[in-house]
Amino acid sequence: MTPREIVKATLEFRGPERLARSFPGAYGDDFAGCSMNPNPDGRPGTGVDEWGAVWENIGVCRLGEVKEFPLKEWSDLDRLRLPDVREPRRWAGLDGIRERAGDRYLLCSGISLYERVHFLRGLHNTWMDIYTDPERLRRLIGILVEMNLYAIERYGRLGGDGFIFCDDWGLQDRLMVSPATWREFWKPAYARVYRAAHEAGLQTFLHTCGYTIDILPDFIEAGLDVIQLDQQQNMGLDRLAAFAGKITFWCPVDIQTVMCHGTEAQIRAYCRALVRTLGTPAGGFLPKWYGDPVGAGHTQAAVDAMCREFLSLGVAG
Repeated sequence: MTPREIVKATLEFRGPERLARSFPGAYGDDFAGCSMNPNPDGRPGTGVDEWGAVWENIGVCRLGEVKEFPLKEWSDLDRLRLPDVREPRRWAGLDGIRERAGDRYLLCSGISLYERVHFLRGLHNTWMDIYTDPERLRRLIGILVEMNLYAIERYGRLGGDGFIFCDDWGLQDRLMVSPATWREFWKPAYARVYRAAHEAGLQTFLHTCGYTIDILPDFIEAGLDVIQLDQQQNMGLDRLAAFAGKITFWCPVDIQTVMCHGTEAQIRAYCRALVRTLGTPAGGFLPKWYGDPVGAGHTQAAVDAMCREFLSLGVAG
């Protein structure tokens, strides 16, 4: 099987011949990336993004934080600097991307539906908007959905395989909003995006960190194929295992606990536990590494132990 076929077989529970690879350098990567350039979901470590949000770096990690929000008042919405995803410059250079990806799985990048809202409004305002300005909040979410729908159509024509964006929904032990609020405001938006992606021939991926298990059944119902979790221990592997075979998990060893504080033997054992509890012999588990090891406090020895152990395992561990 080619790398592309292995990833697809994993997601479709069709018995891949090995675990897929999403690792650095010589360890191998079955994925190729595809993104409009510039992508409106770009997040500078420091500087001003396309929407007018001002970012500052928060330390040794690659990520920044928004320090100045461009949509402080809803009265500014009609004057907000909205990126135009239809601009030809964003798509220049992507012709032939399928061929350049070769036999790898082509994963295409979209625009977040929750994080972009609070990058514009701020978390406090976003949470208040649920109660004080629900219609304008829905309007903003709808703008982001429409951007994604256009991107999906273009990626489908380019021969993409999957569609991904990032929305961190969890604190360490609970969601940032109630499950009922999430279902009211955001679940319909995800469902529209994921339905369009499937119609375009794209499988659906979401990166989300924190405690999100309360809405995992809703994501599955909305059409999510792959959930990318960098943390698992805050929810518990035993609890997440209830969803094995219903969705594909794409995970490194838990980046805040075992990868930071575990011995190499504990890291290897956790790799085996991930494959055993979150995957099935037919597929459903994709191993990966965390792309900013320095920012997360991961040593090279820990990264090596994880990658080597995953590469040594069969599909069912």
